[in-house]
Amino acid sequence: MKTNMLSAIAFLFLAFTWTSDAVQVQEGDLSFSLEAVKQLQELIDSKAAVQQSPGLRSSTDVSVCADPALPEEFLPLCQQKGASMSLSRLGVVPMDVCEICAFAACTGC
Repeated sequence: MKTNMLSAIAFLFLAFTWTSDAVQVQEGDLSFSLEAVKQLQELIDSKAAVQQSPGLRSSTDVSVCADPALPEEFLPLCQQKGASMSLSRLGVVPMDVCEICAFAACTGC
């Protein structure tokens, strides 16, 4: 019985992993993988932390689009007018809600 339960948990974990890769976050006419949006949010958070640190504050605001750590699937968005607003909206997508597909911008569950 214990091995059946462990097998079921392992299966559910794998199923969740596979489906989270399929979740897409829609921004305008473009869609992005959930994993890429998570990476974008981490990048935005790290830039915000650097800008708020008084010892590390720089005089120039480096764009997220110019960062080499930005996932490549955001490059078409960076070329569009209003990219900073779109990136800001993607930066605040609630990941916990998106992973269960309760957020309107998330599809693919």
